[in-house]
Amino acid sequence: MALMHDVNFCLPIPQELENERVKLVAFAPAEHADAFFTGANESLYTHLPWGPFSTAAEFRASFGPHVNPDPSRLIFAVLDKTTADAPQLAGTIGFMNTLPAHLSTEIGCVITLPRFQRTHVTANGVGLLLHLALDAPAEGGFGLRRVVWQTNALNTASMRAAERLGFRHEGVLRWDHILRPGKAANRVDVPLRAGDPKPDGPGTDTMVYSLCWDDWEGGAREAVDTVMQRTT
Repeated sequence: MALMHDVNFCLPIPQELENERVKLVAFAPAEHADAFFTGANESLYTHLPWGPFSTAAEFRASFGPHVNPDPSRLIFAVLDKTTADAPQLAGTIGFMNTLPAHLSTEIGCVITLPRFQRTHVTANGVGLLLHLALDAPAEGGFGLRRVVWQTNALNTASMRAAERLGFRHEGVLRWDHILRPGKAANRVDVPLRAGDPKPDGPGTDTMVYSLCWDDWEGGAREAVDTVMQRTT
């Protein structure tokens, strides 16, 4: 199997990571940042810890250093192959917090640009990574036991996507993140105690989901494949 080159990741990534609808390639700021900035709008950043940005250069400066900084993480550009002419950048997705010793990873940075939301893009991008993560090595996968999905407690679209793709809700991480002022956070109405070191940073909970190997072998794989075939 040919592998992707020049990626800093702890597991081997196949060079061809695609189906008939989408293709995943390593996100390269020099190649993909301008298209991401152009395709985004302000609402896209509501539940993200960064953005919005005034210029593509500002986006590159902020997002670039977080692209593949350590071998537990790999961010992909999601290319829509159904668009006319060449495939179009439709968003990002990635593996995060990957622990080969424990056969676990997280699917994160799932950002679908507005034009491609409520289409086949998100399901197919996530589905490709689920197959790579949870399929047995003999089937071309990593043979992992656990895939995690985490999202801001106010991000109902992300929660629906996880549930539609077979992830099970595991619990809530209370006060998990401190966000910038103005960002969507579910703890903004809770008064902080006197002397809090970050009084201007709103707190938010994180919803945790997982899809594990026994779910996958018990019917989740076929359910994910069915969702991937839908047009919306």
